[in-house]
Amino acid sequence: MTTVPAIPFIELNSFLKLNSLASTGGQAKLLIRSGAVSVNGVVETRKLNAGDIVTVQGREFVVGENS
Repeated sequence: MTTVPAIPFIELNSFLKLNSLASTGGQAKLLIRSGAVSVNGVVETRKLNAGDIVTVQGREFVVGENS
């Protein structure tokens, strides 16, 4: 599982781009709309908070808290 540096919140599409899971904002939005992305086990499209777990194509990422 990969941990991302601490921030108060981040939009899901920005998170996907930051972790190279989507190369553009448009690609990130399509990935989200397709239902391929879940946050804490639930298909999600909103902002992320520290500690949230994002799953994309079987890979898990934790939104950073203190790293």
